[in-house]
Amino acid sequence: MTPPVTILAVDDDPLSRELLSDALLPLPVRVLTAAHPDEAMETVLAERPAIVILDLLLPGRSGLELTSEILAVAPTTDVLLLTGHYTPESAIEAIRLGACDYLTKPVQIAALRARIGRLLDDHQKRLDAARLETELVRAHRFEGMVGYSPRMLELFALIRRAAPHFRVALIRGATGTGKELAAAALHRQSPVAAGPFVVCNCSAITETLFESEMFGHGKGAFTGATHDKQGMFEAAHGGTLFLDELGDLPFAMQSKLLRAIQQQEIRPVGANTPKKISCRVIAATNRDLEAMMAAGEFREDLYYRLSMVELHLPPLIGRMEDFPYLVRAFLERYAAEYGKPLQGLTPRAQAVLARHPWPGNIRELENVIGRAAMMAESGLIDVRDLPAAFQRNLTAATPPAPEILPLAEVERRHARWVLDQFDGNKSKTAEALGITRSTLYRILGETL
Repeated sequence: MTPPVTILAVDDDPLSRELLSDALLPLPVRVLTAAHPDEAMETVLAERPAIVILDLLLPGRSGLELTSEILAVAPTTDVLLLTGHYTPESAIEAIRLGACDYLTKPVQIAALRARIGRLLDDHQKRLDAARLETELVRAHRFEGMVGYSPRMLELFALIRRAAPHFRVALIRGATGTGKELAAAALHRQSPVAAGPFVVCNCSAITETLFESEMFGHGKGAFTGATHDKQGMFEAAHGGTLFLDELGDLPFAMQSKLLRAIQQQEIRPVGANTPKKISCRVIAATNRDLEAMMAAGEFREDLYYRLSMVELHLPPLIGRMEDFPYLVRAFLERYAAEYGKPLQGLTPRAQAVLARHPWPGNIRELENVIGRAAMMAESGLIDVRDLPAAFQRNLTAATPPAPEILPLAEVERRHARWVLDQFDGNKSKTAEALGITRSTLYRILGETL
């Protein structure tokens, strides 16, 4: 059975508190009361009511001040203000501060119940939406990745088709797009899923240590080699070796890597005989390999060997259909990690995140949600929980009013813009605008 929704009624008049409690009895709610703003804040922090009904005139501070305090700690709460002294200015200020409505006393019982009923419906819809998003996230998961957009569904399908057969693969995408997740998905869908998945960061390997790290070495092979060491390829025997940041691998090392991949054979440093190994190889890079090949910085034979199966991961800005599901997935993860009942984001936070260009892609989004989840003090993440850069951008939520211009100037600016699109070709511009060349000249203020 669904527990009743908690409502807090705040009024310094005991008769008003009693009337509010009695008026709400027929509704499926639990009504708490408070006579003073300090008592009200204690109740808000302890009980997290879904709705607060408060009088505009309270001892100590006004209902408007209390509204700001409540929404600062409980942005999910709906605040309904009551007053016997209505003014348009106070009503506008109440809504600006975040109150959901402003009613005058004496309040009609039927009107109050109807308004609370609509708020309860909205509250239930938010809960239902959060549950639906959670179900959709589960439905759109694939081997640790979340995606519903056509580009991601196509990627998932390609992984499923390629995984049973590939020996080598290349994953391309910008930093933070999830290349390692895609590589792990290929591995888990492959026949060697029970084998090891070994990750090698090529950018962290110096040229002098490349062979030792990749192929291993024997005891005494060089100064400091006090024992045998297993290389990455041998560690991945029977499984998959993931070579991350392949584009950072020095050119001189690329031929040795190519030979190991082609021959499935390695020679540890200091060893006299080679070792046969059996592992699948997945490489990933965010570099422009075609430009590197043209500049002589990357071997064409290595590229063509790896790119038999090539996966492209889109940037986050190119798959914004997935954005709410990614947010929900990260919320679930960090809610469990921090032990918090996180339900979602406030509309303000959603608007701020939606305007961000996300240059760091999925990794940046995960970091932002993780930080916000840590800071959140209620069930919804608000702008104040986001990193400082996002809070500074909050003012962008309200765009500046458009400049008021004479119609002739608007016409001239538009014509000039269209002319720029056609590289100054006035005939094509006039045709696109549906006017004659002479009219275009007139609009531009030029002579034939």
